[in-house]
Amino acid sequence: MDREPLIFKHIAVEGVPKSRKDQFVRVLSQKLSGRLILDKRDNPYLREFYDEKEGAALLAQLVFLVNRYHQQVSLAQRDLFAERVICDYLFEKDKIYAYQTLTDEELIVYDRIFGILSERITKPDLTIYLQISLPTLLGRIERDGDALEKSISEKYLSDLVEAFDYFFFNYQATPLLMIKADDLDLNREDDIMEVIHQVEQMKKGSLYYVPQSYAARRAKKS
Repeated sequence: MDREPLIFKHIAVEGVPKSRKDQFVRVLSQKLSGRLILDKRDNPYLREFYDEKEGAALLAQLVFLVNRYHQQVSLAQRDLFAERVICDYLFEKDKIYAYQTLTDEELIVYDRIFGILSERITKPDLTIYLQISLPTLLGRIERDGDALEKSISEKYLSDLVEAFDYFFFNYQATPLLMIKADDLDLNREDDIMEVIHQVEQMKKGSLYYVPQSYAARRAKKS
């Protein structure tokens, strides 16, 4: 089968923690010959945030925001036709976390800063959202999460899954490929090539994609 020429030069991938986004972007960048751009996750205020220290949530959120801003500005300054980039985050998703963690007063400050910074950010050509359910998220944290992840309340995680779903089911800024990723097996070549085919077929608008292998495995379980 002939491969469709890929029109997207800048692809952003999103998902809640434990959506296996890290593995997904590495596989995607390899298959599509793209440069991998990883989120800067070092944050001196993250531990204080999880310890619920007053003011730490805003400081942690602003550190993430500014780090992503500088990284995205550097991407915008490159030659857009020289290479393909696969980025493991969408700049706008920062607001999902902000609205989950900040007080109303802190959100006023955050929104002003976000509004100023976002004006210089170039939107990706395609956004991919790896959607997983709350039971999948909880199971993966229980199985292979670190101590910090296991300390997060189920209520927060439930709210986060709901917020991500709401954001992306209403997202219209770029073409969007939503993938039902609970059972997506990135160690199976068939699963990988199914996803690559969907990426190559994407044009405009949004597509919700359930992998055939996922549906087949679910049918066997029923």
